[in-house]
Amino acid sequence: MTDTDTGTTDAATDAAPARRPGLTGNRLGAWQVLRRGAEISPELVRGVWLTLLLALVATCGRILVPIAVQQTIDSGISGDDGVRLGLVLRLVGVVAGAVLLTAVASYVSNVRLFQATEAGLATLRVKAFRHIHDLSVLTQNTERRGALVARVTSDVDTISTFVQWGGLLLVLSAGQLLIATIVMAVYSWQLTLLVWACFLPLFIIVRPIQRRVSVAYGTVRERVGEMLGSISEAVVGADTIRAYAVQTRTQRRIDTAIEAHRHSAVRAQMLVAVSFTGGVLMSGLVVAAVVVAGTALGVDGGLTLGELLAVLFLVQLFTTPVQMGTEVLNELQNAAAGWRRVIGVLDTPADIVDPGEEGVSLPRGPIGVEFEHVTFAYPDGDPVLRDVSLSIPPRARVAVVGETGSGKTTLAKLLTRLMDPAGGRVLLDGEDLRRIAFANLRSRVVMVPQEGFLFDLSLADNIAWGSEGATREQVEGALRELGLLDWAQGLPRGLDTPVGQRGESLSAGERQLLALARAYLADPDLLVLDEATSAVDPATEVKLQAALDGVTRGRTSVTIAHRLSTAEAADLVVVVDKGEVADAGPHADLLKRCEPYQRMYASWRSQTSRPAKG
Repeated sequence: MTDTDTGTTDAATDAAPARRPGLTGNRLGAWQVLRRGAEISPELVRGVWLTLLLALVATCGRILVPIAVQQTIDSGISGDDGVRLGLVLRLVGVVAGAVLLTAVASYVSNVRLFQATEAGLATLRVKAFRHIHDLSVLTQNTERRGALVARVTSDVDTISTFVQWGGLLLVLSAGQLLIATIVMAVYSWQLTLLVWACFLPLFIIVRPIQRRVSVAYGTVRERVGEMLGSISEAVVGADTIRAYAVQTRTQRRIDTAIEAHRHSAVRAQMLVAVSFTGGVLMSGLVVAAVVVAGTALGVDGGLTLGELLAVLFLVQLFTTPVQMGTEVLNELQNAAAGWRRVIGVLDTPADIVDPGEEGVSLPRGPIGVEFEHVTFAYPDGDPVLRDVSLSIPPRARVAVVGETGSGKTTLAKLLTRLMDPAGGRVLLDGEDLRRIAFANLRSRVVMVPQEGFLFDLSLADNIAWGSEGATREQVEGALRELGLLDWAQGLPRGLDTPVGQRGESLSAGERQLLALARAYLADPDLLVLDEATSAVDPATEVKLQAALDGVTRGRTSVTIAHRLSTAEAADLVVVVDKGEVADAGPHADLLKRCEPYQRMYASWRSQTSRPAKG
């Protein structure tokens, strides 16, 4: 089957290997993930010691309350001198001051923590997003877009929740446990041992439970990505879904993803409930055991009433962080699961590497292109291109033709370095593409895909998007030179007309006109086009063809041609057949000598010459 005016491309065939190398996983433990996260986002731990000092002050303030209770009862109320109101008032004042100091220290430490967290997570998001853009299209396509977006949004949000809420609380809980144990031991080492003996079994079983929680939350994060992927596909493809009346089937697919997420989330929360309930149960048993043992010690004269009450207060200060600690550890596993997915993005090697400052910068001017024995195969697939050698002179208008799946779109991707060849070299002006700095390459080589992506901005902003610092006058000038200014000014708001998401406010032909104007304003030396005139009405095709003539004039252009009328007007036609360059030359010469081109041309003429029905 040949490519004709149906607008069919071989992109889908070229980009559909059986399996591809995906984003890397990460098997680091929770604490290892935290250390790695601090390395990636150093803002998270910047000034952390001052924050911890303030948190310690806040913790110490809480310990003064049971000490004041003990002194008030044993010395201020039940002492040998009777009620000492002055001492009671002084103790109350000390406690009030301590509570105030605790509140201030807690407030300042939380503010510092929030600022550090937001700065650190902003760095994490930026690094992850930039690295995604450094990955090749091949690697990006290993994961659905919604799931990929989830890695830099909702997965990072789980980290934010833990660090801002659980991270400081975990540190405070550890400090509170230590200080409460020390003060409790001062009052009664026997009761201190009893408290620890009761909680020791819980501390022992927490670790294996946390391992299971970690696995469960890892599954939850994966299900979130799958759910977002299904929903985003349904939103973006709403027109297609309605056109084929497959709303019910699409809803079932989304429902399945939502149900899978619900099931994994419930399972994770059940494990969380087990650990949290164990902490609550043990806390109640400890209080009961301390009351019984403390009463017995008091009867024997080994413990005063004030000391017993102080110990009970300290037990509460001990049990509260234990209960909260189990919940915080569960949140840690959730955050670690999200962090692993983000780290998985950052650990995925960029297979299309920018040579940066060490790269070559080519001077401006018409570009010549050479393919030297280029071979390319998608992972675990047969070669798509085999030993392709091709020479394109500067300023040539080249049409690349071939049947669907022949490899012509792959050729364009290699030429624009969206992918690198497995063998051989692609040269621009004699320099290997892999040695040219991205900044220089992207300014000199521009690709206009068949469906040019438009941003939710105005017409003028979209045209200027590919040219840093382009002015309104330059945008108007580019449209005027392409003969499109009248068209643009005829839109409802002229150049200020919003194009909508993905350009939905414009027709397919108008989107292509805009994409060509954007490419023209970028002023590349090599233009690669995926047939811009396919599947548009005749009137728009006339505008497009005129714009194409203006865009390609004076520069090297390579067009993936689906209509052979494009090949008829080209300086050089490259025929790609089954992954090889079958022939190359002017249209008239190929009609005489190239059998695959003769076959494609005859098929195209027979379809375009059929009389219209109706």
